[in-house]
Amino acid sequence: MKLTSMKQIGLISIVAAFGLVSGVATASPGHKPGEGHGPADDTAYGKPGDPKKPARIVQIVFREDDGKMLFLPNSLKVKKGEQIRFQLRNNGVLDHEFVVGTVEENLKHMKDMEKNPDMEHDDPNAKRLKPKATGEILWQFTKAGTFDFSCLIPGHRPAGMFGTIVVE
Repeated sequence: MKLTSMKQIGLISIVAAFGLVSGVATASPGHKPGEGHGPADDTAYGKPGDPKKPARIVQIVFREDDGKMLFLPNSLKVKKGEQIRFQLRNNGVLDHEFVVGTVEENLKHMKDMEKNPDMEHDDPNAKRLKPKATGEILWQFTKAGTFDFSCLIPGHRPAGMFGTIVVE
């Protein structure tokens, strides 16, 4: 009986260790396991959307053109309380990302990304896409104001990859 208990304890230890290792392996570089920088609750620019509620679909295309990096469209008007389903498509030849936030937060995070360029986003308000890939963000804009969306991969925002969301 004790041998079985020892085997069970060993197995539980292996499973627990595997779980910890898996958590580390799936965390984005630059983050501790379970620690993203995506919002869990209401922020200055809104909150994650509710998939059970209706949403307006907005398609955003990422691309490079003539030395510039672009979002098409690069401006959007939203009504306070409106939920948007961003359908994202990277038509470029480079990785790009889409991060919704305030201008101040995105500029601050852009500096963090310069120190850790391998950091990847897959948060409620951010998604990184490889070339020719698609993704989606569901977001509800709960407060009026002017907000930002940017690609925070080093060099991309300065090359023109940002846009404005006006919530009325």
